[in-house]
Amino acid sequence: MSETKNKVTTKSKKARSVHFKSGHGCMYVKSTFNTTHVSFTNMNGDVVCWSSAGTCGFKGAKRSTPFAATTIIEEGTRKAKSLGLTTVDVFLKGPGPGKDAALRILKTSSIEINLLADTTPIPHNGCRPKKTRRV
Repeated sequence: MSETKNKVTTKSKKARSVHFKSGHGCMYVKSTFNTTHVSFTNMNGDVVCWSSAGTCGFKGAKRSTPFAATTIIEEGTRKAKSLGLTTVDVFLKGPGPGKDAALRILKTSSIEINLLADTTPIPHNGCRPKKTRRV
C-alpha cells in the first residue's frame, strides 16, 4: 500500500523593494496621551519603516512617558538612515509628549529637516453643547 502525504507548499516571500530612492522622505509622528507612533514614507507615500512603543518593548504606563517617545524616535530614525534617508519632511499630530521628543532627537541626528508641520486636528466649532437643565 502506498500512502499519500499531503504536501504543504509554501510560497517564498518577496523582499520588499520599498526604499528612499532620492534620500528624501516624510516622517509622520502620531503622539497620543497613551503611546507614540512614528512612520517614514518615501515621496510616493509608501511606508518604508515604522516604530512604536510596543515594538520598542514598552508595556503599560511606560508607553506614555517622554523617555519612551525618545526611544521610539531614535529607533525609527536609525532604521530610516540605514535605508538611505538624508532629508525629511516632518508632520506631527496629537497632544502627547512625543512631539517634543521627536524634535529633540531630529536636531541631534544627521537628518536634515526640510518641512516641519503640526497637523493636529482642531475643531473650529466643537461639539454641540448639552441642552440646558430645567428644574
